[in-house]
Amino acid sequence: MKLMRYSIFSIALSLLLVFGACTDLSETVYDQLTDETIDVTDPEIVGYMMGEAYAQLRFLYWGWNGYFDLMEECSDTYMTPKRIGVGWGDLYINMHKHSWNSSQGHIESLWNYAYNGIGYANKCLDVLPEEGKEQAEMRFLRALNYYILLDAFRNVPLETTQDVEPGYLPKQVSADSIFNFCVNELNAIKDDLGTENIFGYPNRYAACMVLAKLYLNYNAYFNTEETSYYEKALEEVEEVLDNGGYSLAPHYLDNFKQDISASPEVIFAIPLDKTNASHNYLVNKCLVGAGAAAYGYTGSPWNGSCAVPQFIESYEENDKRLEYTWTGGIQYEATKDAEGNIIPQSGDPIEFTTDDWSGLGVLNYSLKVHSIDNPGAYQQEGYRFVKSEIVSGDAGTYGNDVAFFRLADAMFIKAECLLRLGRDEQTAADLITEVRRRAFDDPADAIRTVAELKGGSRYNYGHREYTGEGYANWDPATFVSTEEGGEDIEFGGLLDDLAWEFVGEHHRRQDLIRFKMADGRNVFNGKSWFCKDATTETHWDYFPIPKSALDANISLKQNAGYTGSN
Repeated sequence: MKLMRYSIFSIALSLLLVFGACTDLSETVYDQLTDETIDVTDPEIVGYMMGEAYAQLRFLYWGWNGYFDLMEECSDTYMTPKRIGVGWGDLYINMHKHSWNSSQGHIESLWNYAYNGIGYANKCLDVLPEEGKEQAEMRFLRALNYYILLDAFRNVPLETTQDVEPGYLPKQVSADSIFNFCVNELNAIKDDLGTENIFGYPNRYAACMVLAKLYLNYNAYFNTEETSYYEKALEEVEEVLDNGGYSLAPHYLDNFKQDISASPEVIFAIPLDKTNASHNYLVNKCLVGAGAAAYGYTGSPWNGSCAVPQFIESYEENDKRLEYTWTGGIQYEATKDAEGNIIPQSGDPIEFTTDDWSGLGVLNYSLKVHSIDNPGAYQQEGYRFVKSEIVSGDAGTYGNDVAFFRLADAMFIKAECLLRLGRDEQTAADLITEVRRRAFDDPADAIRTVAELKGGSRYNYGHREYTGEGYANWDPATFVSTEEGGEDIEFGGLLDDLAWEFVGEHHRRQDLIRFKMADGRNVFNGKSWFCKDATTETHWDYFPIPKSALDANISLKQNAGYTGSN
């Protein structure tokens, strides 16, 4: 993890951020560090502010209730159930069941962090020269934040300066205005960003990836069937594939190590560092406390999140991404080799008797989970997410870099566009097969055909939950289920491969919204899965404007389908 070249000067510079998450424009001065007492045109001060613009992206992604949670907790792969005897629940249950409201913590976190990042970028752009790489970097970060806001909320305020009059209230604009702003900005800065690959900083190909995402999801954003935007997305990723110089990492997990700066696959990353930029708390959120010993981790995990069982059951036989991403069954203590290196899961079974469903007296994660909240999940229930490298000692996952865009994503986008355009379909299948090869020992198992990608999903959709109490009670009489399957999902095979390759990488919510069923509904709304029911309502495709933002800015209007308090 390489640290940013710009230092962080958080306390002083936060006093300069009058945009304040686009809700409260009043400035409370706790010191004498204001625009009047600091020369914000000083190159050193500008450097500090640029560092803060980058830092806000870390906070957005891995702040509590951040972007990772927002994109994954509402999906069909990953959840945080009410843990009987532990806690959790509340807002995580809302996310899983798609019953959130405008006071949801995840929604407020995203809004605030995104607008903090925009505010710092604007502050820099107010004083930076109008051309050059530094100016292009700040415009990239601003556009990236607006892309995230568009994807989450659609209609949001658009501001391009911090030089505003006291009492000014930002004005909300339409989703197409945000879309067009992002497209125009990213195209305008491509040349200035350059093609050099510097870890943690955007280049031309990072801008191509944001543009490709915007174009790929255009029809989902605006409820249209425009094929021209698939052509545009295809053009962007072909530039990445043809000219970027990136290649697939030899091993899948090379992209999820603590330090991914050496991965040839990473196009744009968010660098973290345990000492200076510690954010990723997955090790604690996912593992049982005793389960830390399986990785030589000395912290105290909280026992929260786990896999949706139906997703685990969807994996193909021999797909090593299952074991790379999830740990299930009996857990074993880590040991050390002759050189003192930690070898995870290599020793004796870890003793653990709480909620001992198997009766073995050891930690044994079950595939089955009772429910999200009725009664909830017992302590040993659910496979645990371990895709992000768990480092021994007290490091865990706290300093793990984030691969925000990687080459496999560009390859999948090209394949999807070709399939949706009905053109060069075998090329599409070959691209998916190429990505899959590192996940299978037998090359024949990696092959994906056009028919498989265009056909239905392997995911066995339908409501599933055990309503009976007792950690060893899997009484069929308490099992509530519906059978929906996945055969009616258009390009369902591709949707499956997207999940197996990108689970836990801020993909799934967006993908589920983009893919449709035969009846025209998208999978996000139209399918049921573990304790979450299908609906015909479409406002769940986006989130409500946070109530705190509405309360602070009377010019904002709530998104369709929501009220100020719902």
